[in-house]
Amino acid sequence: MATLYVVSTPIGNLDDISVRAKQVLAAVPTVLAEDTRHSRVLLNHIGAAPDLVAFHDFNKEKTTPRIISMIKDGRDVAIICDAGTPGIADEAFYLVREAVREGILVVPVPGACAAIAAIVCSGLPTDRFIFENFLPVKSGRRRRFFEEMKAEPRTVVFYESPYRILKVLHDMHEILGDVAVVIARELTKMHEEFLRGTPQALIAVFSKKTPKGEMVVMFNTRVPPYASNQPQQVE
Repeated sequence: MATLYVVSTPIGNLDDISVRAKQVLAAVPTVLAEDTRHSRVLLNHIGAAPDLVAFHDFNKEKTTPRIISMIKDGRDVAIICDAGTPGIADEAFYLVREAVREGILVVPVPGACAAIAAIVCSGLPTDRFIFENFLPVKSGRRRRFFEEMKAEPRTVVFYESPYRILKVLHDMHEILGDVAVVIARELTKMHEEFLRGTPQALIAVFSKKTPKGEMVVMFNTRVPPYASNQPQQVE
């Protein structure tokens, strides 16, 4: 029986890929990817040419039995996602769970993760935190979530779309008030920035410029917010 490798890839800057990730992706005959066109760019960048198989939320149940059989027949497989660590807010969990149930060796090849990269530079407490993936799209469920977070002592981390961030901040302001918020966007890319302040202060920032890029949003109800809401950009 072969191995399933869970391989982390860069979240923006392609040079962030690890030496070990390069070695694994160059050695395995098959790589599973959310978007094969997107992942081909990375594989070409590192000089790897495995068979690419699409594996995403819409085909995971149909594709997983074939992948499991492939590994049992002695073919190593690596799974990657469009950016970061597979299994964090994506469908890799489904395959890993089934592989574990089948007694297949699952090996992590660690690397970048947007949530971790964001929180360690946020200035918010990192000793205890929770990750909430993407918040509910509907305002009612999202507001209930913030109500539940009023007594949460840990730093809360979640992903958000630029198309919903203003609605999220408005809900946060109405329910949590002047809570300490940090937004990290476009991590490791040319326009990376960290925005710090209260929900109301960040609403003011995005009222002056259109929100762009995938975002990691963090807040902590137990610490005072940063006074400045000015962006911190990479030079």
